[in-house]
Amino acid sequence: MGKILIIDDEEKLRSLMARIITLEGFEVLQAQDCKSGLKKLTPDIDVVLCDVKLPDGNGVELVTALKEKWPAVEVILLTAYGNIPDGVQAIKNGAFDYIVKGDDNNKIIPLIHRAIEKGNLSKQVASLEARLDKKYSFEGILGTSKAIREAVSLAERVSPTDATVLLTGETGTGKEVFANAIHQNSPRRSKNFVAINCSAFSHDLLESEMFGHIAGAFTGAMKDKKGLFEEANGGTIFLDELGEMALDLQAKLLRVLENGEFIKVGESKVTKVNVRVIAATNRNLLKEIEEGHFRQDLYYRLSIFEINLPSLRQRTTDIETLASFFIKTFNAKTGSKITGMENAYLQMLKLHPWPGNIRELKNVIERSVILETGNTLNINTLPFDMRSAEEATPTDKTLSAFSLAAAEKIQIQKVLNYTGGNKAEAARLLVIGIATLYRKIEEYAIKS
Repeated sequence: MGKILIIDDEEKLRSLMARIITLEGFEVLQAQDCKSGLKKLTPDIDVVLCDVKLPDGNGVELVTALKEKWPAVEVILLTAYGNIPDGVQAIKNGAFDYIVKGDDNNKIIPLIHRAIEKGNLSKQVASLEARLDKKYSFEGILGTSKAIREAVSLAERVSPTDATVLLTGETGTGKEVFANAIHQNSPRRSKNFVAINCSAFSHDLLESEMFGHIAGAFTGAMKDKKGLFEEANGGTIFLDELGEMALDLQAKLLRVLENGEFIKVGESKVTKVNVRVIAATNRNLLKEIEEGHFRQDLYYRLSIFEINLPSLRQRTTDIETLASFFIKTFNAKTGSKITGMENAYLQMLKLHPWPGNIRELKNVIERSVILETGNTLNINTLPFDMRSAEEATPTDKTLSAFSLAAAEKIQIQKVLNYTGGNKAEAARLLVIGIATLYRKIEEYAIKS
């Protein structure tokens, strides 16, 4: 049921209490003073029953030492003569309760049960926090390619600061994962992380969501509403798809970044907040500025620290690691027992251009895990467009997996994926003439 440690220098009373608690099904350890009690304290102790006056210390002060070392252990203090100041200080130090010996003996067993419940809850919370830390840690960003490691290194360096961060890159490259990791590894981690997709709302609704409104500000505004900037006060707000934001809202955002203040919809007074902003976009903001769609002053305020997240085409060496992770994820969700991928399946993953990046890869693996009837994923579980795009031509069918021609085809396809279809750049990287590249593309029916 639980493990209890009794610390009391009165041997007869300690033994009697131990016998009563043991009869209730608990395992009981005994100690006669602070020193021996601390030696017997281990992580599997659920509750400590401790006398206030001990030969080598004071139980009220001992609570602090116990809780510092083992936060989930609950402490119930026992005293022969209760007094209010000691009781108040005991609770401040973290004691679960403070009771008088003899008078409150009938309270001991119910108290122990409640203390164990509280301790178990504390352990569960600690476990969830540890899992959250792991999920949003930089170690949780998978991949060993140079491109992704450089992005992670930059994010790690900016996390402890309050600098505004701009995450750029294609859709599906993991911008929100990076934003979460930056927040979780910052001094603001104990406060809210709030995310909003700026492309998911109309102009007026986005303004209300971000900055809030007062009752009567517009039709349907029946009561005051806090905006997400207020919800994130002291923490971090993540503005995804920032390039979709209208120019007048960009002006309001600029004011928040510069002064930490804004005006709610329908209100005249200023609201002040202390929020770190992480923004993300898949648009070329410099081009948007040239076309008059984005404020130049806002861009320079946002891009204090810019991190470009690589596309999956730029980190094909990470595809196997990511795919294996998603297999485990969907095994757990679906109850499947997929152990890996056939080589042909993995090669198709590496040759695919992945316009949707990691998000697309995740969806493809989920589909395959659902469809697979064996233990390893095979090409028949891939989406039709991926299979049809990679269908072998008569020339391909004669290529052995170990032939130079097959290796050449794979290499050319990888480089074309890397350059986004730019044949001149691909020819330069492959150190061949552009005419030779075109001939190889036609010969191998390479998707470019």
